[in-house]
Amino acid sequence: MRIVAAIVWVSGLLICGLTACTPAATPDRDGTCSLGALPPEAAATVELIEAGGPFPHPRSDGTRFGNYEGRLPERDRDHYREYTVPTPGLGHRGTRRIVTGGDPPDFYYTDDHYESFCLIGDA
Repeated sequence: MRIVAAIVWVSGLLICGLTACTPAATPDRDGTCSLGALPPEAAATVELIEAGGPFPHPRSDGTRFGNYEGRLPERDRDHYREYTVPTPGLGHRGTRRIVTGGDPPDFYYTDDHYESFCLIGDA
């Protein structure tokens, strides 16, 4: 018997995996979101970024994010870095990320693997 985990998007309100559902990020009209409105794992990831790690996926976390989708402001090639936001119950990286860029850095959150972002206004 084979069990396949699926990620389901329900009206932009929930992201459900095989074992858990978490609220999806709902950006304000200006494209920002509050860190407190995101899943708690996002706040923990911001803390890890600010502390310099250690990260749960050291081969992937902190690597260059290419912004190939063009959904973030256009910047130099090495401007953005991406970090995994763990999803409870998943045995892989999932779709949630925080992307940083700048000095001081801006923090962007995506829960749909780069399809959309919100700028975390209070990170």
